[in-house]
Amino acid sequence: MKRLISLFAGLVVSLAMTFAAWAGVSAYSFSNIDGGQLDTGDWAGRPVLVVNTASQCAYTPQYDQLQTLYDRYKARGLIVLAVPSDDFSQELNSAAEVKEFCELTFGLDMPMTDITHVRGAAAHPFYAQVRSETGFEPSWNFNKVLIGPDGQVAATWRARVEPLSSPVTEAIEALLD
Repeated sequence: MKRLISLFAGLVVSLAMTFAAWAGVSAYSFSNIDGGQLDTGDWAGRPVLVVNTASQCAYTPQYDQLQTLYDRYKARGLIVLAVPSDDFSQELNSAAEVKEFCELTFGLDMPMTDITHVRGAAAHPFYAQVRSETGFEPSWNFNKVLIGPDGQVAATWRARVEPLSSPVTEAIEALLD
C-alpha cells in the first residue's frame, strides 16, 4: 500500500511539474480567427509550432507546407498555430478576409488567431516572452517558434526555413509521443 501511495504521489508531482512548465512560454490566450479564444494551455504536453503569417508575402506559399505538416503530425500530437500579423504591412484588412483567403487558397483547417502583433512594444505577450527568454523576435513573416511538450521554446527558425525542411521536421519528430 505504501508503494502504491508513493507511486501515486510521484505521478501527481510529475503532472504538476508538467503543467507548471506549461505556465512558461505557452500558457497564453489568443483571439481565435473564428471568434472566441484559443488557449494554448489546452495543448499542454503537446508540441506546438507557432508561425507568424501574412497573406500577401513572398513566403505565403508556406501555408501549403504548414497544412501538410499539421496533417502529417496532428494525430501524434502536433499543433500548428498560424498567427496572422500585419506588422510587416502584408496582411489583408480583416480577419474575415484572412480566413476566407486561407481556406479558399490553401484549404487550411489548423488553428488560426485573429490578426495579432508579433514584435515591438505592441507584441502579443507570447511573443514578448519568447523575445525576453530567447532573444528571438520575428524579423519578417513566417518565422517559426517550436514549443516543446514541457512548454519551453525548443527551436526557432526564420522565414526562409521551410516548414517541411529537415531541421523543422526532425525537431518536431523528436518531441512527438
